[in-house]
Parts: sequence; C-alpha cells; structure tokens
Amino acid sequence: MTRAGRREWAGLAVLVLPTLLLSIDMSVLHLASPKLSADLRPSATQLLWINDVYGFLVAGLLITMGTLGDRIGRRRLLLIGGAAFGLASLLAAYAPTAELLIAARALLGVAGATLMPSTLSLIRTMFHDPAQRTVAISAWMTGFTGGMVLGPVVGGLLLENFWWGSVFLLGVPVMAVLLVAGPLLLPEYRAPDPGRLDGVSVLLSLAAIMAMTYGLKEIAAYGPSAAAVLVLLAGVAGAVVFAGRQRRLADPLLDLKLFAERRFSVSLGALMLVILAGPGIGLLAAQYLQLVLGLSPLEAGLWSLPPSIAVALGIVVTPLLARWVRPAVLICSGLAVSAAGMLLVSLASTESGLAAVVTGQALFFVGNSPLLVLGTDLIVGSAPPERSGSASSLSETVQEFGAAFGLAVFGSVAAAVYRAGVNVPAGLPEQDAAQAADTLGGAAEAAGRVGGPAAEELLASAGAAFTGGLQISAVVGAGLALAAATLVAVFLRNLR
Repeated sequence: MTRAGRREWAGLAVLVLPTLLLSIDMSVLHLASPKLSADLRPSATQLLWINDVYGFLVAGLLITMGTLGDRIGRRRLLLIGGAAFGLASLLAAYAPTAELLIAARALLGVAGATLMPSTLSLIRTMFHDPAQRTVAISAWMTGFTGGMVLGPVVGGLLLENFWWGSVFLLGVPVMAVLLVAGPLLLPEYRAPDPGRLDGVSVLLSLAAIMAMTYGLKEIAAYGPSAAAVLVLLAGVAGAVVFAGRQRRLADPLLDLKLFAERRFSVSLGALMLVILAGPGIGLLAAQYLQLVLGLSPLEAGLWSLPPSIAVALGIVVTPLLARWVRPAVLICSGLAVSAAGMLLVSLASTESGLAAVVTGQALFFVGNSPLLVLGTDLIVGSAPPERSGSASSLSETVQEFGAAFGLAVFGSVAAAVYRAGVNVPAGLPEQDAAQAADTLGGAAEAAGRVGGPAAEELLASAGAAFTGGLQISAVVGAGLALAAATLVAVFLRNLR
C-alpha cells in the first residue's frame, strides 16, 4: 500500500485552510449583525435571509457538489469553488444594500458547498494507508474546530477596528493561497466512468433538503406552526421521491448502494444521533448562562471556549489512541464520557450551574471526538474511490441536517417544559403575561418593564422552568449518546 509523502502532507495543509475559513465564517457573521444592521438597515426578514441563506444552500447542494466532483474532478471543483468563494467574499464585504448582501451570501453558500466534500474526498485520494488517513482526517477536523475557537476572537478584533465587511475579507487571502498552492500540491481525481449528471435529481435534492432544513429551523425558532410543518413534510416527500428516482437511474446522483456497507451506514447513523444533541444543548446552555445565571454575553462567550477546546484536543488525540484501541471500543468509551457529560449538565440549578454546564459540555464534546474522527474515516474509507465525493457530501449533509433537526427537537422539548412550568404572576398586562408565558427571553423583557416584586417572582419562576427544560434536554442528550454507543457496539464490534 502506497504511503503518503511530503507532498501529500503539504497538500493536507492546503486542504485545512478552506475548512478553517468556513468554520470561522459560521460565527463571525453573528458578531457583525449589529453593525451590519445599523449600516444597511435590513428588514427583519432580510436579516434572517442574510444569516440563513448561506446555510440553506450549503446543506442543499452538498450532495450535488460531492457527486459533481467525482465527475469533473475533485481538484478542479475545489479550485472553481475557491475562486467563486473569494469573489463572493469581496462582493459581500462591499455590499451597499441588504439585497446585494443576500445575493452575495447565496453565492458564498453555493461556493461553500463545493469546498467541504472536495477537501474530504481529496484526503481519501491522497491517503491510502488507513492509519495515515485517520491522522489526516483528524487534522482536517482540527481545522474546523479551530475555526470555532478562533471565530469569535478574530471577528471581535476585526469589528473592533474595522467595518462589518472586514469579516468577509478573511476569505480572500485564504482562497488566494488555495488557488496558487492547489495545482502544485493536490492531485486530480475523477471517476473513470462517471456517467451524466441528472438535472432532475439535482433539483429534487436541493428542494428536499432546503425545505426540510427551513421547516426545522422555523420550528426551532418559533415553535411548530402549520406552515413550518407543511414545508417540512413537503421536504420529506421530496426526499422520498428523490430516493426512488436514484434507485431507477443508471447513473444516480447519490448511489444508495453505499448504505449496504455496514461501516458506512452505522457510522452515518451514529454521527446523526450525537449531532442531534450538540447544537440544541449548546443553544440552551448559552441562554441559561445569560438569562438564568445573569452572565454578560462576553462572559457567556468566554465560557463557551472550554468545550470547543476540549473537542479540538479530543480530535488530535484520537488518532494516537486508535493505534492501540479498536474503533468500537474507542468510540463507545468516548460516547460513555459524552453521556456522563450530559448527565452532569442535567444537575444544573437556578442557583449554581456554571461548573456543571461548562464541564458537562466539555465532557460531551471531547467524548464525541473519537466518533467524529473515526466515523468520518469509516464513511469515506468504506466507499469506493470513485464514490468518495458522494460519500463525503452525504456525511456533511447528515451533519448539517442533524444540527437543524436537533435544534428543532431540543428547542421544542425545552419550550414545552418551560410553558408547562412557568407561573406568571397575576396582574401583569395581557401582552406581558403572554410574552412571559412563551419564552424565557420574553419573561426577562416583561420583567424589565414591570419591575418590583412581580418582576422578581416572574424571573424566579421563568428561570426554574427554563432550567427544568435544560435538565430534561440534557437527559435526552445522554440517551442519544448511549444509543449511538449501542449501535456501534453491536454492529462494528469486530472491526479492527
């Protein structure tokens, strides 16, 4: 088996760059929103689209772009996407209107969808030795988690000294390095007999994934409305039609035969389970730190760094442990730590929960690290080389969809517990009472307007109700981690 040399490892450094950038981009826009809003004055709907259109298009086009890379060449697609991302970054940075910024963000989403599956499938092409490939995927993931840590810091420094558009200019030098170094260090690969790209399948996958993601985001943000549920169901129906069409096509956009490989399907299912919990618990924990414990946004942001650092360390250590420990043993041991972390979060109270929440989240994320690295390695490595782009894109799609689904599920669970547990004091104005009974943020705003003993009573009840929702959600998260561990233990126990 051919082992990777200096050129491949140098090429890996080039592949980590766009991954790092995409991760940073996910967080810096939230920091830039206040300045952006003051300058461009977008409507509430426009601001939502500025934030969301990027994620919708990335999620919707991952499968298409991964398969397209198998057909036209993975390096070619990566370089085309890198050039488009750099140009769209310039357009976004200097956008004079909200409408143009939405268009630029949409272009960034299309370009971003080419980068993740292209980088991961090129790793499969460059690193044939399983041990080396595990280390390479660990480095690739370290870039992604490193961006999560660096995003708030880099974004804060830029916004402290420059205008809001400066956060988008980060993409320009990174993509310039990719365009120069990529042809020198990265190999080209395309499937020997790729077949034609089915346009109907592209449209079906885009419509289905965008509809499901949009429906889940709406449910997570505003609760289960009729419109959101209908959009979600329409997306599910589109996914069923898409899957049926793939079975009939000679050259499918997504080869469903990949699911017959146990390592592929089990790893994908386990990843889906643990990813359901991460974003949802993270969102609830951020609200808990600020609205229940009373930390400032900066303090809450700083306390979010230990979990990010923990997962980065776990990703780095996993390849070292994998040399001596079987994948199933390592993954299941990590998921047991994750479950313990979620149970620790469930001990949080309205008086003292900072240590439990921060430590519990850190344990949860570090425990997930072996599954993130080895599961991704199994997904990519179990697919034939000519289908690794498709496999990579499906892995990324599952993670994007899992995050959206998790936010909807955990948000709905926490909201239901909150509404059942909050006691609104009598005598509050009708609008304030309705707002306080709906969300913890609404209760905090209502308390600020009412003042006095009624406000203290409302905040105490709302804080206790929200904490109850966090506790139950954390127990559900522990159950998901144990379910993923069971799946791996049963079906991958003999894998060396």
